Amino acid sequence: MKVYQTDEIKNISILGSSGSGKTTLAEAMLYEGGVIKRRGSVENKNTVCDYFPVEKEYGYSVFSTVFSVEWQGRKLNFIDCPGSDDFIGGAVSALNVTDTALMVLNAQYGVEVGTINQFRYTEQFHKPVIFVVNQLDNDKADYDGTVAQLRDRWGSKVVQIQYPVTCGASFNAVVDVLKMKMYRWKPEGGVPEVLDIPAEEQEKAMELHKALVEAAAEHDDILMEKFFEEGTLSEDDMRAGIRAGLVTRAMFPVFCVCAGRDMCVRRTLEFLGNVVPCTDKMPRLVTTEGVEVTPDSNGPTSLFFFKTTVEPHIGQVSYFKVLSGRVKAGDDLLNADRGSKERIAQLFVTDGQTRTEVPEMVAGDIGATVKLKDVRRGNTLNGKGCDYRFDFIKYPEPKYRRAIKPVNEADAEKMMEILMRMREEDPTWVIEQSKELKQTIVSGQGEFHLRTLKWRIENNDKLPIEFMEPKIPYRETITKAARADYRHKKQSGGAGQFGEVHLIIEPYYEGMPAPDSYRFGGQEYKMNVRDTQTIDLDWGGKLVFVNCIVGGAIDARFLPAILKGIMGRMEQGPLTGSYARDVRICVYDGKMHPVDSNEISFMLAGRNAFSQAFKEAGPKILEPIYDVEVSVPADFLGDVMSDLQGRRAMIMGMNSEKGFEKLQAKVPLKELSNYSTSLSSITGGRASFTMKFASYELVPSDVQEKLLKAYEASQAEE
Repeated sequence: MKVYQTDEIKNISILGSSGSGKTTLAEAMLYEGGVIKRRGSVENKNTVCDYFPVEKEYGYSVFSTVFSVEWQGRKLNFIDCPGSDDFIGGAVSALNVTDTALMVLNAQYGVEVGTINQFRYTEQFHKPVIFVVNQLDNDKADYDGTVAQLRDRWGSKVVQIQYPVTCGASFNAVVDVLKMKMYRWKPEGGVPEVLDIPAEEQEKAMELHKALVEAAAEHDDILMEKFFEEGTLSEDDMRAGIRAGLVTRAMFPVFCVCAGRDMCVRRTLEFLGNVVPCTDKMPRLVTTEGVEVTPDSNGPTSLFFFKTTVEPHIGQVSYFKVLSGRVKAGDDLLNADRGSKERIAQLFVTDGQTRTEVPEMVAGDIGATVKLKDVRRGNTLNGKGCDYRFDFIKYPEPKYRRAIKPVNEADAEKMMEILMRMREEDPTWVIEQSKELKQTIVSGQGEFHLRTLKWRIENNDKLPIEFMEPKIPYRETITKAARADYRHKKQSGGAGQFGEVHLIIEPYYEGMPAPDSYRFGGQEYKMNVRDTQTIDLDWGGKLVFVNCIVGGAIDARFLPAILKGIMGRMEQGPLTGSYARDVRICVYDGKMHPVDSNEISFMLAGRNAFSQAFKEAGPKILEPIYDVEVSVPADFLGDVMSDLQGRRAMIMGMNSEKGFEKLQAKVPLKELSNYSTSLSSITGGRASFTMKFASYELVPSDVQEKLLKAYEASQAEE
């Protein structure tokens, strides 16, 4: 493969819902571009893009796959992205390093939830979008209905470039209103006949051609003037206008394909080669220091690594985009994130797992290399004198959690190594070894996401694992003031142990006044504040420790020991062993012994006094509450709301968005354990949701009762 220049390179993401036919389209593009001699299929498990064992097992794309096609003197770099929402990380990475999105729709189902979710990311990253309506040979294909749905959602920006003469099993021809020709295929597809538009299609074709000309003219003042003067535009003028509309997202062209029969794929490639903007025509990336970087092949060398895979017999394959300058095999570069030096021993252009070595790559190109020592996804490698650093990929929050452990406890360390490696390949995994819950928690995008993780660990790494319900990180707090004192006394032989602590605890809130006096059992306790320590707790909330000792009842050197004892109990709350938070403690009195008092005595006295007072202070359990937003087709709204209410959800609001309803709710984490599975079941996979931690709130009294009983039972067992 020759070395392509920046103005000859186009980077394109292939997006779409599961089952829309993205991988099949990619296969047809590779075939038409001469990269492969025969097309594989998902059913036969021999496609270029789905080459990992787990993808062959499930018949789904799990990873994004990079491939390229040389077409009419240009290099088209594609990234085929997984369609399932569970593997959205691949699409997010791809959209950040490509310039245009090809959004594939299944002509049977039209605009699906997956289409809308992925379109939102194109919106977020300001990427041009071309819609490709696929599977037009299906008996239930409805091209006009699909276009109507697109128009209903995105309005007049949706402009048809083509339309099928017929849909269903007889599909074999499209009318192209940019070229004003009809393309017709033989049953085997491939190269079409190019014909004049039949008389019966002329009126419809002219109407759509006129709409396309007007849309193209809208985005360029010179073209608009020319259109007013001449009443039409040349094909080249229309291409220029469409390109301008694409870059500003003012136009979303619509194409037809039947990827399974290789129909209209060549024409789509031709359009991509001629019309889609090259990487140098797109908005500039900005470094973490706010420096705008131009994709200039003569600029300083800077590579951004956006994807990592671990492949058999090779090890780590690192994929990058050249953001500036040029890189050659043998170049020495500096890792801006880790400070290490790296040598680029080999450069590859990849088509799935097939790698073709190239001597050089320039700004805008996408490639891969192997056997780097210390490069991770998200790192930037720079040439001499360049200090660029990029951090522009942000991944969605996880939505599904499970505790994970190896069947054989001795394999715990090995399991963690595998999990960390897999997180490098898929950044939407969140791996946490929770000291609080005493569990390893894996969080991902859905049940299917975790199921593939389990399959890979058990089949690729031969390590049996099991999932279980994760514990909930409850918190404990108090609702009123309480007083307690505790004397720790121990005598055995020589020096003994003695420490006595009197304290008052109360709920803490931001901005509360300094303690003055308290009344318990008819007796008033006056506080003389000597010193106040406010401690921000690692698990959220605060502990305020107030020294109100007068007359030297307890020596100042023992106060840190008292605080240490209290902190120990805060880390293992008296009710359920969960972390305690938002408590103010006033130590106001106590006693010492001139010989037997020591730090351990006061630590134990402080701990036990706090524990006693906590149980008298109206103790309550807090649970984590999450903000949940559900996007659901209107006809499933009632069922979804009913399900949420059964999960103790508080509905905060809703709004309509063209056939879909958006529900906002606050839901306890405990009730979200299997929500992604339930939502998919209720809506046939047509709804999606996001969740984000909101706050800790008091649990209802019946739930608290159950938690207390469960904790008591577990303590009795131990």
